[in-house]
Amino acid sequence: MPAENIYQELRKNLQQLELELQAQKLWSAIAPEPKALESTTPFMYDTLKLHQWLQWVYIPRLRAVIDAKGVLPHQSHVYPLASHEWEKSTDFDKSNLLRLINRIDACLNGSDMT
Repeated sequence: MPAENIYQELRKNLQQLELELQAQKLWSAIAPEPKALESTTPFMYDTLKLHQWLQWVYIPRLRAVIDAKGVLPHQSHVYPLASHEWEKSTDFDKSNLLRLINRIDACLNGSDMT
């Protein structure tokens, strides 16, 4: 897939993920404390909930790479983590969130721009 198509596909999926997080009331207008964003643990698991990490780290970082037409991550495995993390969650509908995260993983894992 040409680079521009990968960027477009990712941008579309990131926008849909943002809208779905908002629809599920998992989007916040209040940023986490700066200290929480300094975590070195994968997915900042020790300081953020997964939906916070998606909003404040994952989506903005991928958008920045796309905007800069930069090199995308060579692998993405957010879907297995999200599936496990939200396995027992009943306070929101996770099906569309998981579908979108899976699409983003697939796009990144299938890209030849890494």
